[in-house]
Amino acid sequence: MFKNSNKPIIMGILNVTPDSFSDGGQYMNIASALQQTEKMLSEGADIIDIGGESSRPGSAPVSIDGQISRVVPIISAIRSELSETVLISIDTTSSEVAKAAINAGANIINDISAGQHDPHIFSIAAEKNAAIILMHMQGTPKTMQDKPYYKDVVNEVMDSLNDSIAEALHSEVKKENIIIDPGIGFGKRREDNLNLLAHLEQLVEMGFPVLLGTSRKRFMGSLCDVSEPAELAAATAATTALGVMVGVQLFRVHDVKENRQAADVAWAIKYATCQTD
Repeated sequence: MFKNSNKPIIMGILNVTPDSFSDGGQYMNIASALQQTEKMLSEGADIIDIGGESSRPGSAPVSIDGQISRVVPIISAIRSELSETVLISIDTTSSEVAKAAINAGANIINDISAGQHDPHIFSIAAEKNAAIILMHMQGTPKTMQDKPYYKDVVNEVMDSLNDSIAEALHSEVKKENIIIDPGIGFGKRREDNLNLLAHLEQLVEMGFPVLLGTSRKRFMGSLCDVSEPAELAAATAATTALGVMVGVQLFRVHDVKENRQAADVAWAIKYATCQTD
């Protein structure tokens, strides 16, 4: 779906949850969700990523019906009131939620469990010809930060993603519909996140579009001595620029304007360098 894209793709986050770590409760009704969507689109978002279940560390699951009741009306409203063509992703690990969201107008499944929570999600992606984002996570959101450990985080994440890719292909998901995500902050220590960011080019070399999701993550706050997630827009933009330079294609962010600028400037620099090689 994205291999021929000639510019970085910005995915704007729309959490319709009361307990997300950075923006919980802000966009729970249709009016506020539409207003935020319109703002993100005006600032340069290419995809709107909608989630009805928080994946912050320690969070508890939300029922399938609960997720559907949160996300489907907003997806339908975006389609009917704002845009028939903007790409919409559904952030869920449930095949039933994914199916309901796609039927309402979503195009992409963003599964933080990479099919481990509900393997039938691969069949939904194949049946609906939807793109699917496969993210690496050690544990579950409730347990993932309970002493995560890796001997070689880069290779272990890549091995796990390769297993998920194989499962998706076995379920007849088209290769061109698969996107991979190293899962920054999901069952990772600070040093693990930094190692993954330092070796993003190895994930790019796996041959699939890579999504980077560092937005407002706690490990950056620890580096910058910042405790308020909303104050980490500049730190996030730094990782976006880094990702663009090594070939990452998609960036999932809260702060669209800042990251659109960072991505476009980094892309222009990268392109200029390529032209003079």
